Amino acid sequence: MHRTGRPLHRIRPWTKGGDTAREALRARASPLNAHYHRWILRQLPRRFDRALDVGSGAGDLARLLAGRAEQVVGVDADPAITERARQPTPPAARVVFTVADATTGLPAGPYDVVTCVATVHHLPFAEALAEFRRRLAPGGALVIVGLSRADTPVDHLLGLAAVPLNALTGYLKNRGRPAPRPVAMTAPTRAAETTFHRIATEARTVLPGARLRRRLFWRYTLVWRNG
Repeated sequence: MHRTGRPLHRIRPWTKGGDTAREALRARASPLNAHYHRWILRQLPRRFDRALDVGSGAGDLARLLAGRAEQVVGVDADPAITERARQPTPPAARVVFTVADATTGLPAGPYDVVTCVATVHHLPFAEALAEFRRRLAPGGALVIVGLSRADTPVDHLLGLAAVPLNALTGYLKNRGRPAPRPVAMTAPTRAAETTFHRIATEARTVLPGARLRRRLFWRYTLVWRNG
């Protein structure tokens, strides 16, 4: 997360001198986000009317949400990857992808579900959470999978554990064969700059009662229900 307030599509890959291989993997490991898609679905009702996926990227999560929703809106600030998300999405899927800034151009709600995966660290954090909250219908669910900067011994242990797990996951998925780069990995990325402790403190100020948890693969999860 950062405080510049720049639109996501203007952010370039973070190549600060001295980055370790682990930091580079953490910033670019978009397939790891898909590891959490099924977990996200488990936090949601079996059926709901409208969903908003912020930072929708290649559209994989938005298409999964469409299996439960009457309408899904996927928002991303990158026009190129938004167009690529539209291509494999049939009209019957009830998913609309649109290009917009996540803090100033989100489509009007209300939405029963708002999701955001590996995007909120690109945005002014508290302002983004407030925007998500404003879009939620009463009783709606906000589910975030975010990235945080390792700071505590627990963070570093989880990071070390994730390195071999990530390699094993990729090997099993591709059965040891070279694989083309997924569409989800073509969008600009940057490493997280804020610790989990600070994230949790700010989140609970904006979203009282929010549940946050450290996760493997350098992620954390946040779940909040509107009432």
